[in-house]
This record gives sequence, structure tokens and C-alpha cells, in this order.
Amino acid sequence: MNRAYNRSARPRSPRRWASIAAVSRVSAGDLPFVPPIRAGYNSSGLERRWFSMAATTDIWNEHFPALADDRDPALQRLRSAARLVQLPAGTPVFTACGACENYLLVVSGRVRVELLAASGRQIVLYHVEAGQSCVLTTSCLLAGKPYPAEGLTETDVSALVIGRAVFDELIGESAAFREFVFATFSARLAEIIAKIEDVAFEPIDNRLARALIDIDHSDNGIRTTHQELAAEIGTAREVVSRHLKRFEARGWVQLSRGEIRILDRAALHAAAR
Repeated sequence: MNRAYNRSARPRSPRRWASIAAVSRVSAGDLPFVPPIRAGYNSSGLERRWFSMAATTDIWNEHFPALADDRDPALQRLRSAARLVQLPAGTPVFTACGACENYLLVVSGRVRVELLAASGRQIVLYHVEAGQSCVLTTSCLLAGKPYPAEGLTETDVSALVIGRAVFDELIGESAAFREFVFATFSARLAEIIAKIEDVAFEPIDNRLARALIDIDHSDNGIRTTHQELAAEIGTAREVVSRHLKRFEARGWVQLSRGEIRILDRAALHAAAR
């Protein structure tokens, strides 16, 4: 299945931010009884909603088995307090400078976490996928600080939401929960360090080839823009365009408006090493 990165589908109106009831701003005390609430607008301006419901045992067993022990009273409280939310693609999960009030565990789908500079340049820090948590969310909850970046759903996302009060309580009381949080935190932190190393030391050709391979999982081509690829690998759009034209001249890819078709996968794999 293609992983499409289509920021053009994101509404550009300022009301997108003004009208969003972001997950990170939901009161922890309200989580057990969250009704459907407004969560933004899609490309046609139609209102979208996300819903909260109790998570089933199967979800914990399948995606977060370390937290599924029925014999641990603290983990039982965790599962009782957690709520399953559904977020449509293109929904802001959190915004830069926004308050962090919930711990999120992604059950399905993909969230992109990116940093936007005052100059308008973007860089994707990492992605959060099924079975993972967000390292920035963990950091902000532990430090009591606002988010330094923004998170946006790239696909429809299901996630477990745990309020700050429950998170703080279990960090202090539950060894199993504490071990899970810090193990996932350290793993994601290592990924961010690897991303920094790539941006600082890897040639553009290597990074671009790797990004194309990571995104493409079918024979239907990659639906993306040069700007989105630039954000993925931490460079300027003009640089990506120049290197993609070189790839096309070598017969590795075929370029068309809004789409890149991979022609020589072996050559890209060799360039990505």
C-alpha cells in the first residue's frame, strides 16, 4: 500500500487551527466520558469528528502486550482509564507551543511529527506508527513543557489516549508502565539521533533514495511533492528537484506532476546504502 504524503489536502484557512479541539487539549478528567467533538475540517471544508470509546482487551494484547497483564492492578487502572480515539487523515494531533495533556499510543495508522521554522522550512523529525508512542509527548509530559513541534495524521489513525493525571500516577507506581514508557522513549530517541546523523553527514542522493524506498510499497507510484520529500530528508525543495532529475536521467525514476514512479529499485537500494 502506498504511503502518500499529500500536504496539499490540508486546509490552509486559519480557522483550521482556531476550530480544532486537539487531542492534546482534552481534559484528563473528561476522558472516560468524551463525546464526539469537533476535530477540524477536510479539504472540502466539511467538519470531521473523532470519537472516544473504551479500548478492548484484544487491542492491548495485540499492540501493547507489555501493558496487558490482568494480574497487575496498576495496569488494570491504566486500561480502564484509556480511551480509543479515531482521527481522520490530516487531523492535527498537537501543535507547536500547545499544552501536552495526554499520552498517546498509536493502534493503527501513521502520525508525522515535524518542525516548522520561522523561515517556512520544514523537517520531519519522525513518524509514529502502530504499536508506538510519541517521544515528544513523553518528554513534554515528564517535563511539564509545551510541544516544540507539530503532529499530524498522515492516514486515518486509531490511538489510545491516557490522561496526564493517570500517566503521572502510573509512572510513580507501576514498574511495568515505567519500563514500557522509558523503553519506547529511548528507542524513539535513538531514531531521532539517527535522523540528525543522516541530515548532517549523509549525501543527498543516499537520503533521497532511502526516502523513496521507504515511501514506496507498491507498483502504483509515489504520490508526493518535491516539497514533501524535502521535509522528509531535511533539505530544500530545489535540491530535491535537482537530484530527482538526475535520478530520472539515470533511468531510476519517472517523474510526473504529483507522482514519482520507481523504475530501477535495485539502483535506488544501492544508492541508499
